[in-house]
Amino acid sequence: MIFIFFSVSCSKDLDSLNVDVKNATTASGESFFTFGVKNLFDVMGAAAYPASTPLSMSQLWAQHVTAVTYTNISQYYYSATWTEIYVKVLKNLKESALVTSEMVPVGTAETIRKENMLAITEIMQVQAYALLVETFGDIPYSEALDYNNVLPKYDKGDVVYADLINRLNAAILKLNTSGTSFVTGDPIYNGNVDKWKKFANSLKLKMGMRIIDSDNALGTATVIEAMPGAFTSNADNAKMSYLSATPNTNPLWLNLVEGNRKDIVIAQPFVDTLNVRNDPRRSIFFTQKNGRFVGAENGQVVLFDDYSNYGTMFRDPALPEILMDYSAVEFLKAEAAERSIVGAPANAETHYNNAIRASFDYYGIGSSAETYLAGPNVNYSSAAGTWKQKIGVQKWIALFKQGPEAWTEYRRLDYPVLHAPEGSFINTVPVRSTYPISEQTLNGANYEAASAAIGQDLLNTKLFWDKF
Repeated sequence: MIFIFFSVSCSKDLDSLNVDVKNATTASGESFFTFGVKNLFDVMGAAAYPASTPLSMSQLWAQHVTAVTYTNISQYYYSATWTEIYVKVLKNLKESALVTSEMVPVGTAETIRKENMLAITEIMQVQAYALLVETFGDIPYSEALDYNNVLPKYDKGDVVYADLINRLNAAILKLNTSGTSFVTGDPIYNGNVDKWKKFANSLKLKMGMRIIDSDNALGTATVIEAMPGAFTSNADNAKMSYLSATPNTNPLWLNLVEGNRKDIVIAQPFVDTLNVRNDPRRSIFFTQKNGRFVGAENGQVVLFDDYSNYGTMFRDPALPEILMDYSAVEFLKAEAAERSIVGAPANAETHYNNAIRASFDYYGIGSSAETYLAGPNVNYSSAAGTWKQKIGVQKWIALFKQGPEAWTEYRRLDYPVLHAPEGSFINTVPVRSTYPISEQTLNGANYEAASAAIGQDLLNTKLFWDKF
């Protein structure tokens, strides 16, 4: 009888059998960055209704558009959420920074690339947190994004904002334009470090001007430092282009075209402002009804088909969303001139005109700009009101479809004059968003402390930077 013995060696750890070989279990820093940035643009650019974040509903509160069926947001019966910003944006950006920081670069070029990637990720974190502060006031910050602490405290908005400016300053210093950054994964500038540096300075300019009435010293210093490095043309605009096929189409297209929703029309205050100035941007912004541009009374239930709606440009699935543009920078420089800030341009009118020209150029109607600027209610020397009114009204127009910026600049400059609609929850346009209801129920003690600190969690409680 012959015996045959087989020897089997278990050289493999049996735990490896639990590894999913078909689906990724790790991600690169670039992947996290892309996802975080795209999510930010998605929540900013979504159709105003249905809205789940204070960034998308701000288009209604800026009164560029109005709801015609479900009017609760237009009438301020609304509680925002911030999950999309904390979880989908900030958490992904934080993970991007953590993964990138673990890279082991080989050589000087790779070291510069790594530092640039970290600086760019930091800039976008500053942007996202700034939006939260500008919307809510005091927010979870120093204890935010920690899964071990599900009940974070709220930090004072002015303290957070000052820290964000410091973080932005540090990030700008780390940007090295002699090197590269993201090889892939940068949906804004495709890794162009020089463009990112201009954006960072433009963001810094905007943030400095936001707080200039509440902290004049910090605001003025920030503006002075930022102006020389800010955008110089529309080629610098911070924007993200979408794709023509789902699931990466512009979110407005998903609602207007794919979803065939008929919830939103152009608001009467916006249409009237453009009509009285014979503004040629009307034909791009929205459609005509019976040969006229017609806006609906804000916050009222009306027939969708009776009013002008978004124009053809805004029904393009690949429509870019703008985070910040050259026009906004020129308006800020005009304001700096009016405030007589040291180092600011001497002539506010020049930069006011440049801002309007930039808006016209972006929409492909630059040849119409000079005629428009010569109009008596547009020309800087003859247009009605103070510099805040002249700049505020034109900036509000130029910020169409940039809801968060339009609403915030309206609150800061107090122009144009907007009124709450009939039947609204409060009798003024909201100057902040109330905290999410989930915070009241899940993080009650910290919510109550924050509410008391800002002077009550109300829509008409002014934030620290909104002094006038």
